[in-house]
Amino acid sequence: MKLTEKETEILEILEENSRLEPETIAKMANISQEETKAIIEKLEKEKVIIDYSAMIDWRKVDGHEGVTAMIDVKVTPKRGVGFDEVAERIYRFQEVESVYLMSGVYDLSVVIRGRTMSDISHFVSEKLSTLESVVSTTTHFILKKYKHDGKVFDSGDDDKRIVVSP
Repeated sequence: MKLTEKETEILEILEENSRLEPETIAKMANISQEETKAIIEKLEKEKVIIDYSAMIDWRKVDGHEGVTAMIDVKVTPKRGVGFDEVAERIYRFQEVESVYLMSGVYDLSVVIRGRTMSDISHFVSEKLSTLESVVSTTTHFILKKYKHDGKVFDSGDDDKRIVVSP
């Protein structure tokens, strides 16, 4: 889909902060509020804008830390549908947050969340590995998130060094 310069500008503004009001976006893009609303509605209808979501640092919420894992999956693609069919079967599991087709040794990269490492283990052994096309998996547990989708997660550690100036 070919977008106008203003449509692309609005997407970039929303990608940075999707909580902005149409009035603010209109001012930033230097167009009318009505035109801004029409562009956003069009982009939502055409599924260019998929969703609006909040990024949560669950480490800061007691009892909700959970475990996130990235699983590399090697699959045997099926004739006529390639990797799409197995990717669809994987992304339909409720634990799955993301599925990507990758280049390299593994074909798919799957990001999942669970309450415990045991939940992740159960998902891999009982659900993912049992799929017909899955040849092998490698699971990586995320230990700490420093930056995600362009946003830096506050470490909470202020720089304790003394400022030296001439």
